[in-house]
Amino acid sequence: MRRIPSLLRQNGRIESQRNKLRQTVDNRITRRHWWQNRNMPRFLTLADVAEQLQINSPAAYALVRSGELKAIQVGGRGQWRVEEKMLEQYIEERYAEADRMIQQTKSKSV
Repeated sequence: MRRIPSLLRQNGRIESQRNKLRQTVDNRITRRHWWQNRNMPRFLTLADVAEQLQINSPAAYALVRSGELKAIQVGGRGQWRVEEKMLEQYIEERYAEADRMIQQTKSKSV
């Protein structure tokens, strides 16, 4: 019998690699998003942002409401969306802030 490499057997059922289950840092089992191993979509939901930053959804919402993370509201229900480049910019700013804090600590200890 010929084996098809694009199919995987997990939990007693066959799934495509595209829908492969994965385990997160906090041991939740989730489905792999279609953009993993490819380009992310331009806009992300707050749930996607929370997963990327490994925080909970209320924390992601708090980042948006405080203005730390730039986002827009779209649709009739006002769903929040974060552009990919805004998330990358936020991450870069956090790294820069961490560097500043480390430099301040070093200069105080000298």
